[in-house]
Amino acid sequence: MSDSAVWIITGANGGLGRALTLAALDAGHTVVATARHTAHGLPTHDRLTVEQLDVRDRNAARALVERATAQHGGVDVLVNNAGYGLIGTAEEASEDDARDIIDTNLLGPLWLSQAVIPVMRDRGSGHIVQISTVGAVGTMPTLGLYNASKWGLEGFSEAMASEVAEFGIRVSLIEPGALDTDWAGASMRFSAPKPPYDTLRTRLFGTAAVPWPEADAARGADPALAATAILAHVSRGDDRRLRVLFGDDAPEQVAAALAARRGDYARDPRFTAAETTLES
Repeated sequence: MSDSAVWIITGANGGLGRALTLAALDAGHTVVATARHTAHGLPTHDRLTVEQLDVRDRNAARALVERATAQHGGVDVLVNNAGYGLIGTAEEASEDDARDIIDTNLLGPLWLSQAVIPVMRDRGSGHIVQISTVGAVGTMPTLGLYNASKWGLEGFSEAMASEVAEFGIRVSLIEPGALDTDWAGASMRFSAPKPPYDTLRTRLFGTAAVPWPEADAARGADPALAATAILAHVSRGDDRRLRVLFGDDAPEQVAAALAARRGDYARDPRFTAAETTLES
């Protein structure tokens, strides 16, 4: 990648998206930053364009990429960051809850990836960065729909990485642990609670009431540090990892989730035999 690249970053109105936008500008890149509503807190900058985009709208996603290509001559990096969390058990989730989070967290990145691949293919290079989560490796009660949206993101992105590699396009799945953003605060959504799950919510969150007070939201790593790490990963052209962890808590969470999964598989002797064959 050249020293100055053209980035599209979705969900740039706060948190990691805002941090990525500022870091990319500081590094000398040109950024098209999007938000579903008006983006606040972004500076006026001659290399920054701020656009309103609902990532659920496939036609709007294509139009955005077309405008960015016409204005800047192409797109080098797409960061699919827009998304949100949802607290609710599988029973509690309404149809609107389920469709909205899948449309945003799963289909939104698909529509933008579809739109940008032809542009990158014509140029023979590009990088699609999918902001995932350690929750795409394991799950947590009451986050099932959120987990499902990110597992789906990882599923199509892993396949897509192999599909587009011959065109010079890289795909990365960024799996952060906890970040100090509004994800668990003002940006969190909640299904209508059912009393049978009050005990579970109290055990998990210290309260059966949802939504919880914003001040009680858990905090994590500085999103500016995550943004710096993502820029460094993108700049390393020889780093072909599909999955990239960020945060001190991320490796332990992933290891625990994989160990639990392997424990299930290992009860089948054919699995352990296959492992032995692969290792030999």
